[in-house]
Amino acid sequence: MRMYDIIAKKRDGHELTTEEINFFVTGYTDGSIPDYQASALSMAIYFNGMTEDERATLTVAMAESGDTIDLSAIEGIKVDKHSTGGVGDTTTLVLAPLVASVGVPVAKMSGRGLGHTGGTIDKLEAVPGFHVEITNEEFIKLVNENKISVIGQSGNLTPADKKLYGLRDVTATVNSIPLIASSIMSKKIAAGADAIVLDVKTGAGAFMKEESESVELAKAMVSIGNNVGRNTMAVISDMSQPLGHAIGNALEVEEAIETLKGHGPEDLTELSLTLASQMVVVGGKADSIEEARKLLEKAIEDGSALETLKVFLSSQGGDPTVVDSPDKLPQAKFKIELASKSSGYVEEIVADEIGNAAMLLGAGRQTKDSEIDLAVGLKLHKKIGDYVKTGESLLTIYANQEDVSSIEAKLLDNIQIVEHEVEAPSLIRSTITE
Repeated sequence: MRMYDIIAKKRDGHELTTEEINFFVTGYTDGSIPDYQASALSMAIYFNGMTEDERATLTVAMAESGDTIDLSAIEGIKVDKHSTGGVGDTTTLVLAPLVASVGVPVAKMSGRGLGHTGGTIDKLEAVPGFHVEITNEEFIKLVNENKISVIGQSGNLTPADKKLYGLRDVTATVNSIPLIASSIMSKKIAAGADAIVLDVKTGAGAFMKEESESVELAKAMVSIGNNVGRNTMAVISDMSQPLGHAIGNALEVEEAIETLKGHGPEDLTELSLTLASQMVVVGGKADSIEEARKLLEKAIEDGSALETLKVFLSSQGGDPTVVDSPDKLPQAKFKIELASKSSGYVEEIVADEIGNAAMLLGAGRQTKDSEIDLAVGLKLHKKIGDYVKTGESLLTIYANQEDVSSIEAKLLDNIQIVEHEVEAPSLIRSTITE
């Protein structure tokens, strides 16, 4: 078998066999296939796409290129959730204890963030003492005991995907639905989940700006998951503005706590319940989305979701008293109100630029070596469709630097206010199950 022939076959629009895809993934991972041939195949896939079978085969091959996590010792159906990212996306911090509180095991493998704010692990480490440096044995033990644990990603998880993504990033082949879908799903499958729920964002703050592209990506990932024996569902959700009110690590932890108390922002609460309901259904604890939602709403009302959060934090060295005393989380030195320059209705909050402003404060990493300031960030007081008066606060800047004038200017440039009434964007666009 020659790589040249595989490239030519895909260039001409033909379907690759399982053997050909496995040959490519194995050879590229071990270095016997050079970058220039891998980039040629990536470009051929970019233009000609892949069939459902090809996508599933590529996903499994990449998942099996390195470590895979065996979660069979955990009782029940293990459900994982993946979000395609965004600004203020605090859903994992809400979902994990909420879903665990109704008996669905959440064995979560998470990473650190490169972008607007930290990843799930960075956010959780805003809780004093919390750590993810636990053995696989302890991880499984905690999930069996508490239905929830979070561990850092294995260093050798899907090495084929890491290598191929790095190549795609410099060869203009990132925006390929088959390659994006197989990249995401290979990590989920290698992480050992039995079922997967996907939150695919659309809008200015999302990877996919157009809803049609988000739907196409979601369908591709759901198809791959179901093809390889993982019950998979997806939600298309709005990211034309930041989710919730908080953008920043400690601020998002506090917002997640408030949401589990039943006092969270309307959009974060709704998306969390929507995703959690799917997780409970695919986790086998409810027969319908409606039944699942009732279980989850009860867990918030009776305090069991909040109690699960406390147990989770405590079991991994964290201080559970932050749940009742959020002032124990890292605190910024300065709180600066950003006043509106005019009266009217908020028409636009450019999500990715607002996220970049939070990153400039220190809430996220500009490079892999950047240090995150867990205390800083932004808290929105107005969302799209809200009315604001001149001089009224649009948001609060939480900073450890006194001069934030350049960040204020950036924020004002990316919040548009108009005289006419504006309709708030629809949060949940669609649900995809097959």
